[in-house]
Amino acid sequence: MFLARLPMTMNGVLMTLYIVTGLGRGYGAAGLVGGGVTLGMALGAPMLGRCFDRYGLRPVVAVCGIGTTVFWIAAPHLPFEALAVVAVPAGMLSVPAGSLARQALATLVPPEQRRAAYSLDTISIEATFMVGPAAGIAAITAFSPMWTLTALGVLFGGTAFLIWLVNPPIREGAGQAAELGPRPPLRSWLTGRLVGTLLIAGGALFVLIGTELATLAALRANGELGVTGLVIVVMCTASITGGIVHGLVKRSLPQGVLMLLLALLVMPVGLADHPWWLLMLALIPTNLMCAPTLSATTETVTRLAPPRVRGEAMGLQDAFTRLGLAVGGPVVGFAIDHSSPEWGFVAAGLGGLVIASAGLLRRRGPATAAEPALAAATAGPE
Repeated sequence: MFLARLPMTMNGVLMTLYIVTGLGRGYGAAGLVGGGVTLGMALGAPMLGRCFDRYGLRPVVAVCGIGTTVFWIAAPHLPFEALAVVAVPAGMLSVPAGSLARQALATLVPPEQRRAAYSLDTISIEATFMVGPAAGIAAITAFSPMWTLTALGVLFGGTAFLIWLVNPPIREGAGQAAELGPRPPLRSWLTGRLVGTLLIAGGALFVLIGTELATLAALRANGELGVTGLVIVVMCTASITGGIVHGLVKRSLPQGVLMLLLALLVMPVGLADHPWWLLMLALIPTNLMCAPTLSATTETVTRLAPPRVRGEAMGLQDAFTRLGLAVGGPVVGFAIDHSSPEWGFVAAGLGGLVIASAGLLRRRGPATAAEPALAAATAGPE
C-alpha cells in the first residue's frame, strides 16, 4: 500500500504544474481538473466499496487499475477542455488504495490495537508524501510533461497489479458472507454520529488540499519553487510526529477537536510566507494535527460500521474526504487567483471550519434508534 500510494501523492502537484506552466492556465483551472478527479473518486468510492463487499478485491482492482493507467497516459495528449470533461469518470475508476489499507488493518488487527495500527498507516501516508511530490516535481522539471504523466500512468498500473497479486484480506471470513450474517440496511448503520464523523473528515481534507495549494502558490510567487520538496518533507515530518504521539497515548483528543486545531492553526500561516524557511516553520503546528485527525476518523468509522458493510463504510469515508478535496481545490485556487497566496491559507482554514461545524452539529443531534445499539455492538476496547 505504501507503493500504491506513491503515484497518488504525485498526481495532484503534477497536474497542477502541467496545467499552470504547460497549458498556461491559472490555479483555479488546475483546481477545477484536480477537483474533477477527486469528485469522481468521491462518487465512485461507495460503489467500489460495495463491490469489494460483494465480489472481493481482485476483480475490482483489475478494472480500476486499467482505467487509471489509461487516463494518465492519455492526459498529456488532451487539451484543457477535454481534461476537464474526463476528470470525473477517470476519478471514479481510481484504485482506492487508502480504503483497502484501512479494511486490511481492520481485518488483521484486534480492536484494542487499532489506534496504533491506524496511526502507523497515516505515518506511512506521510512517508509517501515525503517522497512522491518531490519526485514528481523533479521528474516534470527534468523531463517533458508528456513523459512524466505517461510514467505516472505506468506506475499506477504497476502498483494496481501488485495489489491484485498480493490480494490482502479485507474482511473477516472473506469469501464466507454467510458467517457474517445478512447485509444490514443502510439506515441501520449510516447514523447521525457516523455522518457527522464523515463531514468532519471532509473538512479536514479541505484544509489539507488548501494548505498544499497555498504553499505551492506562495513558493512560486516568491521564486522559491525549488525548495518545495524540502518544505513538504518538513510538513510530513511534523504530521508523522503527531501520528506517533497519537498512536502511543491510551486516550487522545477527539476527532472534532483535532480537526478544529488543524483548521485554526493554518489560518495565520500566510503572515509568514516569506522567506521560505519562515513559511516552513509556520506550517509545523497545523501539520502536527494532520495524522492524528485522519487516524481518529478511521477509528470512529471502524467502530460504528459493522464488518459486513466495512467496504462501503470505508468507501463513504473516501467519498467525504474526496469531496473535501474536490471543493477545496477550486475554492482555495479561486481565492489565490483573485487575491494572494496569503489569503489561500485563510480560505483553507475557514472552509474547513464551516464543513467541520456542520459535522459537529450533526453528531450532537438526536441519535437514531439504531445508533446506541450499533455503537455498543461494534465498539471495541479503547
